Amino acid sequence: MPSSSERSGATGDGRTDDDGRTDDDAQPFVERVLSVVESIPSGRVMTYGDVAATLGSRAARMVGQIMAYYGSDYPWWRVVRASGHPPANHEHIALQYYRAEGTPLLGGGTAAYRVDLPAARYTP
Repeated sequence: MPSSSERSGATGDGRTDDDGRTDDDAQPFVERVLSVVESIPSGRVMTYGDVAATLGSRAARMVGQIMAYYGSDYPWWRVVRASGHPPANHEHIALQYYRAEGTPLLGGGTAAYRVDLPAARYTP
């Protein structure tokens, strides 16, 4: 399994990587993302873009990467795509969490479900 510096793209020695990030920049962003995710109340959600915007960033894709690498110990199901759809390939497990928490949903049955963003969106 890659180390956190390998995952973040940082070089490990304070130099910048190809994206212009340093070790000092990468880890705090990871911690800040996970802190925001931890703060989302039960039954509520934020989009990847919402999490990034809360941190003063436009790096929604980076939030997705962080959740993919580090999110398993956090309420990952509370971070959804801008369409309201749950994280890709985790729909079945996420649905169990949404039902248990009473998260407002749309669709279902034979159609793919999604979170009712206007009703469930959390703004810290």
